This record gives sequence, structure tokens and C-alpha cells, in this order.
Amino acid sequence: MSRFVRWPAAVAAMLLLAGCGGGSSGGGDGDDTAAPSTPAASGTSSDLPASLTGQQLHWGRCKGTSDSPAPDRSWQCATLKAPLDWSKPAGRTIDLALIRSKAEGSDRIGSLLFNFGGPGGSGVSTMPAYAPTVAALHKRYDLVSWDPRGVGRSEGVRCRSDKAIQAAESVDATPDTPAEEKAYLADAADFGKGCQKAAGSLMAHVSTTDSARDMDLVRRVLGDTKMHYFGISYGTELGGVYAHLFPKNVGRMILDAVVDPSADSVGQSLNQTRGFQRALDDYLKSTGQDPDQGSRKIAALLERLDAKPLATSSGRKLTQTLAVTGIVLPLYSQASWPSLTSALDKAESGDGSGLLTLADGYNERDASGHYATTTHSQRLISCLDDKERPTPAQAEKLLPEFEKVSPVFGDFMGWDTAGWCHDWPVAGEYDTPEVGAPGAAPVLVVGNTGDPATPYEGAAKMAAELGRGVGVELTWKGEGHGSYGSGSDCVDSTVDAYLLDGTVPKDGKVCS
Repeated sequence: MSRFVRWPAAVAAMLLLAGCGGGSSGGGDGDDTAAPSTPAASGTSSDLPASLTGQQLHWGRCKGTSDSPAPDRSWQCATLKAPLDWSKPAGRTIDLALIRSKAEGSDRIGSLLFNFGGPGGSGVSTMPAYAPTVAALHKRYDLVSWDPRGVGRSEGVRCRSDKAIQAAESVDATPDTPAEEKAYLADAADFGKGCQKAAGSLMAHVSTTDSARDMDLVRRVLGDTKMHYFGISYGTELGGVYAHLFPKNVGRMILDAVVDPSADSVGQSLNQTRGFQRALDDYLKSTGQDPDQGSRKIAALLERLDAKPLATSSGRKLTQTLAVTGIVLPLYSQASWPSLTSALDKAESGDGSGLLTLADGYNERDASGHYATTTHSQRLISCLDDKERPTPAQAEKLLPEFEKVSPVFGDFMGWDTAGWCHDWPVAGEYDTPEVGAPGAAPVLVVGNTGDPATPYEGAAKMAAELGRGVGVELTWKGEGHGSYGSGSDCVDSTVDAYLLDGTVPKDGKVCS
């Protein structure tokens, strides 16, 4: 089981290859220099201990992990100390992993902090690969990212073993019988217990609010008066929460592929169901098919898989849940639509290998059977954020509404409202995030009309909730998850002009 709001690593790689147009990033060899801290800017808590605000970052050569190789020597890594519990800033600390590459030109603006979404995405792993896409920005900004708390190198959490993850692939995520429902909910509860065992006291301190406060500590320790920020997908929600908490510290902020801050967890699931069906319709039209007929054909395939999974060349079975995941992956990028055509054709002829390969890409499973932990961190963070916890009975009542929106994704997404945080060991913090930021500098909010994971309507909602004179909306009539670096010169030049020159576009500008 996996929610689809995040920017999956396999999709990120495809988008980066499609959108990049530069060489490797510069910035010089790793060194042991430290950035000076600056006095607290207005809007930042003034009672933080000097052990936090005055800490020295020792930048050195980045190391690889089992999930991510080390980048080249133009990248430097360091560790930042942050409070485990932000209500007790002088108490126990945790380590946050940072990565940077210094500005390549002499006319430096400052640091540009990136979050690539999830929640649960590793900025330390993704930043070097994304750097060619933002080569123009690299000339005047230090490119900086981090693994948020509970992610990757920042006290990352693994909730279950590779063997247990693969075993759970046989659990039906769209239960049709009492026995299937019992197994589905038992698996969900077991995952939460695994997270609790692995995370311990950290489990109650990995919220979006916690990470937003971490961001402001990063800003202070890096020596930046203002927070210049580029958030993608879930990173837009994180950016909005930061702007709400620290409006006077907001510098030049870009929110691309925007999460709707006005939607609760059920609303977010409905939004995604609508977004993925919209993207599937566009894909089907591109192949000359009628969207309604094409969707019914795919839904019929999924019904057959629910009754009898397909064989694959790997010896594993393609279940209905894995097939849905495999269909979702290529909808993130128009460039990968041909892989969906091939996989569906194979499945119709009795071979589930293509869809299984796509599902493994989304689930970050490598050829040896090892799974990365993005989904673990994603669930850990989102279940601490989301207060709303529909019961199985409530989810069943929601199914007709979800299925009406999408015959392909509705059943899966409807059940997910109950299963995702079922019997979770900690309570959620809010129904919807607070992002109102009166007094903040303009925030450029970028929506893509063909975005499957974060439907473009969310951009208007975010701009409105940030507040008059703060939220500035830019729309791209495109396809795929995200807009910048995806092929629109209009989008790229507008974003670059704001980040590099401070030029704020007219609110409501449309790039077609």
C-alpha cells in the first residue's frame, strides 16, 4: 500500500533526464569551513540556545549509502543538530543531514533550499541529480537540500524488512470479503507497530511543523537573513507551513506541483483520484482511445487480477494492487507514457512483467529485492500530520463517490483512506495545514493542468490561503507532475526571473 502524492524516485529520474540541459554542478572541493550564524530574524523564536543557533557546520566529502551512491566532489555534506522536541529546544537533539554545492558565479544571492516532496523524499540523494535542471539558478545560489527528520540519513526509519514488504504484496488493498478486509487492516496495523518499534520517541516528532522549524534553523546556521526556497509536491505544503510560521523570514519562494492546503485527508485522496483519472484520460486520448472505453478496459483487467494475479518473468505475481501502482508510475511524466502502453499490452496478453517492473520502480525495489524506505518515512510523517482517520465502515460508504470519479483508481484510493493510518500509534496534528502568511514576501505558486498527483486546482487554493499580496499563481497547460524543467520555456523563464531578479509575474499568468 502506498499513497501517490510523493515524487517517486523513478519518476524523478525520468523527469530529470527529460528536463536537464546542463553539465555537472560546480562549487569546489569539500572543505571544513563553517558558515557563520546570524542574529535571529524577525519571526524566529529568540529563546533558542546558542548550542543550536551558533553551531558550526563542518562541510566535507559526501558519502554514499546502500540506496544512493556518493555524488562528485562538487558536493559537500554536513550534519546539523536540531531539537528532537521543538517545545524543548534545549533538550535532546537529533542529526539532520545536509548537502550543498556553492554558487558557481560571483554574484551570489544566498542559499536556495530544496524539498523534493514525499513526504519522505531524500534531498541529499536527489539534489545532485536535479542540479542540471536548475543550472541557471546555480550560478547565483548555493544549492542546498536536506533529509527531513525521519528520512534517509536524518534518523531515517525502516518499519519492516524487505522480506516482510514483499510478503505484504499479496495483501488485497481493495478487500471484497470479511477475510480480505481483516488481512488488509491487520497488515496496516502491523506496519504502524513496526514504525513505532523502529522510530521510538522520534515517531511523535516528525511532523511537517517540526520540519518547518528545522528549515528556519538551517537558514540561521547557514547565515541567510531570508529563506529562499523551492518546494515540489509535498514540499509545497512544507513551504506553506514555513511561510505561516515565519512570514517575515520568507525570501523568494517557489511552490511547484501544489498540494491543496484546504483539503483534509479524504479530500486529498479524492483530489488525487480525480487527478490520476484525468491524466489517464489524457494518456488514452493520446493513443487514439476513447477515455471512457479505455478506462473500462483497464478496470476489467484489474478485476481479473483481483481474482487471479498474473505470472511474470521474475516468478513473482502481478497482483491488482501492484498493477494499479504500475499504472500510476508512468502517469507522472508524459515522456513515460509509451512504457504504460507496452506494459498494458503485455498484461492483456497474459504477461504481468511490464506492470510489475513499473510498480517496482515506484516502490523503489531493486533487482536484488531490496526496497528503499521512502514509503516508510512518508507514512510516518503523513500519519502524524493527519488528524482525520476514517474507519473501515466510513471508507466503505465513501467508495461509491471514489468509484464515480475513477473506475480505475477509485476503489484503491477509497480504501486507502482507512488503511493508511489504521490503528496508528500516535494521533494526528491537524485536519488541514495552516498556511496563511500575512506580511510575507510574494510566493510564486505553480500549477500544471495535467498534474496527476497534485491536481492544478490546488495551486489556486494555496495562493488564496497564503493571502492577498502573498500568493501569486502561475499556470502551465502541460502534462506530468510538476512544471519547472518540464519543457516550458515560459514557466522556466518566469521562475528564473523571480528567483534571480526578484521579478514577480502578474497573478494568474498562464503558460500554454
